[in-house]
Amino acid sequence: MSITTFQRQPHAVLDLPSRNWKAEKIARLLDLEHRPQPMRLLEIGTGSGGIAHWFATHPSLRCDVTAVDVVDNRLVSEGYAYRQVHGVALPFGDASFDVVLTNHVIEHVGDVDAQQRHLAEIHRVLKPEGVGYLAVPNRWMLTEPHYRLKFLSWWPRTWRTPYLRLMRKGTLYDCEPLQLEQLECMLVTAGFLYRNLCIEAWRATFEIERPGSIGARVLHVTPAALLKPLKRVIPTLIYRIERGQHEA
Repeated sequence: MSITTFQRQPHAVLDLPSRNWKAEKIARLLDLEHRPQPMRLLEIGTGSGGIAHWFATHPSLRCDVTAVDVVDNRLVSEGYAYRQVHGVALPFGDASFDVVLTNHVIEHVGDVDAQQRHLAEIHRVLKPEGVGYLAVPNRWMLTEPHYRLKFLSWWPRTWRTPYLRLMRKGTLYDCEPLQLEQLECMLVTAGFLYRNLCIEAWRATFEIERPGSIGARVLHVTPAALLKPLKRVIPTLIYRIERGQHEA
C-alpha cells in the first residue's frame, strides 16, 4: 500500500500453521464467539490467505470473509472473497463490516499521513457496533521482525537504511513501526475507542503456541499489574478498536 516513489515490499508471512495460531489468538482477543453472528469480516493485508481461510471455514464462527491486499501472495484461497487494492483506500461502502482486521499492515502503508488514512478507512467501513483488531511492531522492539536486525527501528528514520546496508541485511528500510503513545494518538485522531491488549495477547500467544511451557505458566500466574509497565517494550503493539471517541 505504498504512496512513495519506491516499491515497498509486502513482507507477507507465508507460514500457514503460524497463521492458524494468529487467527485463533485474534478470535480469542476479540471474543468473537460471543458476538452476534453471522459476521461480515474484512482482513486488510491477506498475505498467505491463512487467516482469512481460518475464519471463513471455522466450524462454529459464522463469518462472511473478504480479504484485500496490494500484492497477491495467497497460498490458500478457498472460502473467502478476495479483492486487489491500490493504496490505503478500501473499495467498500460505509459501515460495511462487523469485524476488521489489520494485522501487521499499518507499518507497510507508507508515511504517517498514509497510516492515518489507513485508520480513517477502517473507521469508515466498520459498523457502529463493530470491532477491530490492530497489530503493529513496536518501534522499541529489540529485533526488527522484517529484517531480523537488532535496534534497526531505534535509529532516526534517516539512519535506518544506511544501518541496514551497513549490516548487509538489505538495501532499503521500507517499514514505519510505531511507538505506543504515537499509535494511541493516531487512534484518537481517527475517532476510535481503543483498548491495549498487549498483556492479554502475550498470554494468549504462549497458551496457544506453547501450551504447558514455563513461559505460559509464568504469564498465567503473574498479575497484570506487574506486567503492565512492560507494555511500552513488548515487541508488538496490539489493540482492540471500536468506533467512538476515546476518553482518557
